[in-house]
Amino acid sequence: SLRRALRCVPAALLPRGALVGGRWVDAANAFAVRDPASGDELRRVADCGPAEARAAVRAAHGAAAEWGRRPARERRVLLRRWYELMMENKEELARIITAENGKPLKEAQGEILYSASFLEWFAEEARRVYGDVIPASSLDRRIVVLKQPVGVAAIITPWNFPSAMITRKVGAALAAGCTVVVKPAEDTPLSALALGELANQAGIPAGVYNVVPCSRQQTAAVGEVLCTDPLVAKISFTGSTATGKILLKHAAGTVKRVSMELGGHAPFIVFDSADVDRAVAGALASKYRNSGQTCVCTNRFLVQKGIHDKFVEKFAKAIERELHVGSGFDARTTQGPLINEKAVEKVERHINDAVSQGACVVTGGKRHSLGKNFFEPTLLSNVTAKMICTQEETFGPLAPVIRFETEAEAVTIANAADVGLAGYFYSQDTAQIWRVAEQLEVGMVGVNEGIISAVESPFGGVKQSGLGREGSKYGIDEYLEIKYVCFGGL
Repeated sequence: SLRRALRCVPAALLPRGALVGGRWVDAANAFAVRDPASGDELRRVADCGPAEARAAVRAAHGAAAEWGRRPARERRVLLRRWYELMMENKEELARIITAENGKPLKEAQGEILYSASFLEWFAEEARRVYGDVIPASSLDRRIVVLKQPVGVAAIITPWNFPSAMITRKVGAALAAGCTVVVKPAEDTPLSALALGELANQAGIPAGVYNVVPCSRQQTAAVGEVLCTDPLVAKISFTGSTATGKILLKHAAGTVKRVSMELGGHAPFIVFDSADVDRAVAGALASKYRNSGQTCVCTNRFLVQKGIHDKFVEKFAKAIERELHVGSGFDARTTQGPLINEKAVEKVERHINDAVSQGACVVTGGKRHSLGKNFFEPTLLSNVTAKMICTQEETFGPLAPVIRFETEAEAVTIANAADVGLAGYFYSQDTAQIWRVAEQLEVGMVGVNEGIISAVESPFGGVKQSGLGREGSKYGIDEYLEIKYVCFGGL
C-alpha cells in the first residue's frame, strides 16, 4: 500500500540527489529512507558529506549578493509562486510526509497547509522590512538605520514536521534576502527535496535554496561544516536541546547568528474552575497529535484535586473512544507509528519507571498489536514529580497525570524545568488566568486552548528551549542585520 501511496506522486517530486546551485547532484553513496510503519525502504537518496555541504555553502554564498539586492517586490512574487505550487501539489506533498514520517494523512494535509502558509506570510513580510531615521543631536548630522540580510543561513530541521519546519525558517530567510542551505533530518529528507523541486519550478534562482540530505552517520560531520564554515552567517536549528548545545559550541568559533528552537516539557494545568469537557478535548489534541511527537506536546498533566478523578475518567474514555492506531494512509487512523525503535523504547522506559514507583496505568501502556513502531495511547495516574516521565520530554503517546492542591503548587511544579517552550492551562477564573499566564516560564501559553501554533504567532521558547522566534512579524528579524549610517557635514 505504501509503494502505491508514493506511486501517485509524480517522479519530479521525488528527486534522489542533493540540490546544489539549482542542479540535482549525486553523492558518492546513497542511504535508505524507510517507512516507520513497516520498516520497508521507500527510496534511496544522496548521502551527502562535508564536500557536498561545502559546495552547497559556496553556491548559496555565490547567489547571496544578487538575491539580497533584488527589490523586495521581486522576492515576494517568487515566494508567492512557490506557495501556489505547494497548494497545487498539496495532496502529493502530504502523501510524501505520511510515507516518510508516518503521521495520519489528515495531519499531513494539515501540515502542508500550515507549511505553505509560511511562504505566503513571509512573501508579504518581505515588503515590510522598514528602516528608521533617528533625530540627531547636532544640526550637521543625520542618523539613518538600514536593515540588511545577514547572508547565508544554514537551516537544520527535524523529522516531526518535515515540511513546515523548513518553510517557517526558509520563508523568513528568503524574504529578508538571505540564501539557504537546508540539512533535513535523516529520517525525512523527501519533503525537503520535493520543496526544492517546487522552488526550481517557481523560478527561485539557482543557489538560493540548497538541500543536502545525509544519513545518520554523516549528520555530525555535515552539521559541523554548516556551523563552522566562515561563509555561513547564521544557523537556524530545530531539534533537541542536547544537539542545540553542540551546534552553539561550533557556531561560537566564528560568532554566527543563531536561532534555536529546542526541546520542550510542556505542562498542562487543569484548575478546579475549568470546563472539564473542554479541558479533555484540549488535552487529547495537545498530547496525541502526531502520536505525541511534537515539541509543544503536553508532557505532564497537573490536575487540581477537586476535579482530578472526573478529569482522569473522562480523559480515559475520550482516548479509548476517539483514538485509532494504524497506518497513516488508513482514513480511520488518528495515531500513526512512532518514528523509530528508539522512540518506542523511550516511551516504554518512561512507563516502566513510573509504574515501578507506584503510578497506575489507566489505559494503554504497551506496544500495539500492529507491531513495529506502533504504541498504545497511554494514560497514567498517581504520578509524582520524581518519575522520569515528569522530568524528561517523552516525545510519544504518554500522558502522566499529577494531582495538585493549590495554584502556587501547580506553578512551582510547572516551572521546575530547565526548558520552557509551551505551557497550557484551563481555568474560568479571570484573575487566575492573568496570574498564571504571566508566571509560567514558557515562550508560549495556551489558555483554554490546546493547539496554539499559527503563522501569525511568534513561536519559540525561554530557558533551554532556545533563542529567537519564528513565524509572525518577528520571524524575519532573525535574518536581518541592523546597519547604522551617519551622514555628516550637512
